[in-house]
Amino acid sequence: MGIDRAADAARLRRALAANPQDRVGWHNLAAAEGDLGHAAEAEAAARRALALGIPAPETRLVLARALQDLNRLDEAERMFEEALARRPTYPDAHRDLAQLRWMRTGVVSEALRALDDALRGAPREVPLHFVRSVAQEFTGDKPGALASAEAGLGFAPNDLQLLRAASHLCAELGQGSQAVAFARRAVAAAPGLAPVQITLCEAHLASGDIVQAEEIAARLCATNPNDQHPIAMRATAWRLLGDPRYESLYDYARLTHAGAVDAPLEELAMDLAALHRYRAHPFQQSVRGGGQLPLNAKELARPSIRALFDSLRAAVERHLARVGAGADPFRSRNTGRFAFAGAWSVRLSSGGYHTDHVHQRGWLSSAFYVSLPPVMKPEAAHAGWLRLGRPGITTQPPLEPDYRVKPEPGKLVLFPSYMWHGVEPFESDAPRLTVAFDALPA
Repeated sequence: MGIDRAADAARLRRALAANPQDRVGWHNLAAAEGDLGHAAEAEAAARRALALGIPAPETRLVLARALQDLNRLDEAERMFEEALARRPTYPDAHRDLAQLRWMRTGVVSEALRALDDALRGAPREVPLHFVRSVAQEFTGDKPGALASAEAGLGFAPNDLQLLRAASHLCAELGQGSQAVAFARRAVAAAPGLAPVQITLCEAHLASGDIVQAEEIAARLCATNPNDQHPIAMRATAWRLLGDPRYESLYDYARLTHAGAVDAPLEELAMDLAALHRYRAHPFQQSVRGGGQLPLNAKELARPSIRALFDSLRAAVERHLARVGAGADPFRSRNTGRFAFAGAWSVRLSSGGYHTDHVHQRGWLSSAFYVSLPPVMKPEAAHAGWLRLGRPGITTQPPLEPDYRVKPEPGKLVLFPSYMWHGVEPFESDAPRLTVAFDALPA
């Protein structure tokens, strides 16, 4: 997306130089700059569109996101509210406002306030039920999230987002047969859609129908071999079936790396601590009990962060050279060259952890440890350790991690993006501060 959006932004700038009164063009430029992580440029373009009188709530949304990226959170919240004043049932604005309020406060009622008001006035607005379901799931209320999804399905029985959400939540709540039933309804509505097939595969894993899950995952891998999620699901089915192909796919000795990287840790820790501003985790991410900070162009330009990524680049190149070529989904794409495809920092507080997950659009994923509590309790449970191999989806029977890495300041861990990974919870008065990135083959 980055290359295409960069070309879009350049084209729009040329067009606006010839026609600077084009308010829609300024909006489109703001959206492109925002997608590229250029928050200051996005703000300037959005404000130009507003000054020219554009009425669209979409422009307010783009501006609000830019202000949030610039850490002007009060202004961002007001701009999300302005977008909703112009379109009270705008789902994207409701999601982003609920998420911002949740991350700032960690208070569920505050996160849901505007959304609940909108639903009281417009209970048939099906997308708002989906947004509420997402917000409830990631603020810790899975039964409530399922109830919201089912409420939306009462108005739109074939809504794919809601059917997939209901299937996923039933699986999470141990209701495997119900998960399959919702997934089959989604497949009946859109049989050829890959995300729907992923939902059905996950539902079969949750209900214990492993052979059928493996067949679906195999078809998904054949259709889109670079999608990391079906690879992970198929590996999970192989592990449950005792298939030796699992060990070759999750070959930790060959495909993972853990070692020290030269980085200015003290300066890096101070810079990242100053940038982190949220109390609670974002929606639809793996973090629990902490905040997540996107590392965009502005952050990556800081000397300490730039120095870290120079060292990370060299470490990744060495790892790719060591791994070499092969037939598996990781090594078959290894050219020895790569490009960073997104980076972020996570600050976990006491009790924090990561749920198990994969990076669906990644290839190589990572964890770099900046600073750690001097003691993480309970030590016997590998508190704060990185775990790999435990699925982030419900399986019957359940599976445990089959590989762990002890965190240490300055250590970089690399692994294929299709490997399930998470972080064990810990207790400490001091936070656990990390940086992570995804890479794609160049």
